[in-house]
Amino acid sequence: MTSLAYQISPTDFRQRRLLQVTIAVLALLPVFAGLCGVVTGAGFLGVTAGPADLDSHVRFLSGLFLAFGLSWYTCIPAIEKKTERIRFLAILTVCGGLARLASLVIAGVPSTGHVLGLCMELLVVPALVVWHARVSRLSRR
Repeated sequence: MTSLAYQISPTDFRQRRLLQVTIAVLALLPVFAGLCGVVTGAGFLGVTAGPADLDSHVRFLSGLFLAFGLSWYTCIPAIEKKTERIRFLAILTVCGGLARLASLVIAGVPSTGHVLGLCMELLVVPALVVWHARVSRLSRR
């Protein structure tokens, strides 16, 4: 059985590898943010003292964020075959981005990190889905 590198052209293989590396790098953000939130609770947001319910909620959501980031890593091996998983994670990400956008409209502009997260959620992740579709299509040729 031949390896994938020999089944697709070198250019197509580079596109696949670049997509894998991009997802690996970008997934560091939710993993790191999730870990920080789990460890520090509301302190991660600069809140030094707050209600226990806020801390509990931040740690719960941070645990989800951590799991979400780790889930992106499961897409890297055989990435060309992970269409359903990538699209599902992208839908979840965009939904979170839409909620963040609602907060921006309702509560005002958040810190730079949250604005960058919003851009990742509503611009970069949909672009990754399009890029993945191209890589997946190339691998089927």
